Amino acid sequence: MKQQLKIAFWMTIVTTVLFGLVYPLVITGLAQALFPAQANGELIRKNGTIVGSQLIGQAFSSPGYFYSRPSDAGSGYDGLNSGGSNLGPTNRQLIDRIHGDVQKLRNENPDTPVPVDLVTTSASGLDPDITPAAAKFQIPRVAHARGMTEGQVSALVRKHTEARQFGLLGEARVNVLELNLDLDATHPLR
Repeated sequence: MKQQLKIAFWMTIVTTVLFGLVYPLVITGLAQALFPAQANGELIRKNGTIVGSQLIGQAFSSPGYFYSRPSDAGSGYDGLNSGGSNLGPTNRQLIDRIHGDVQKLRNENPDTPVPVDLVTTSASGLDPDITPAAAKFQIPRVAHARGMTEGQVSALVRKHTEARQFGLLGEARVNVLELNLDLDATHPLR
């Protein structure tokens, strides 16, 4: 019995050190050496200051910016509270919120159907991307607010539209933060 306890004790110590310290340090070191941008969250910097991440959405409310998908993660785009609202499709609170969002967007662009991703949240509530249809829907508002032509804004949307990964995974998408930063760089708000 004494010999078995000794073996169990040393196995616990060795595996704790090996898998709790050595392995994580090696993997972290490899990630930093081989994929530093991804290992650090694909942070976006502007004038040396971190303004966001390519991987986490942000709220934009000014008419001169493209809006992100709505978020139910905490107080909005809160990585510590990632997740949906868990409200079912027949929940009155969810229905009222979606109807309100649709009505607000229809007032902006009355003759165009509202893309679903502008009124529904993603599963994580942190999605940084919108569909090209959602970006196209917002072009008239952004162009008007920035004093640009719709063609100029449309060209920036096309520039920031990413195709499916490897031509078959996922859907085409537009990263909202990167698009808005490019708008600020090329056509600052008046």
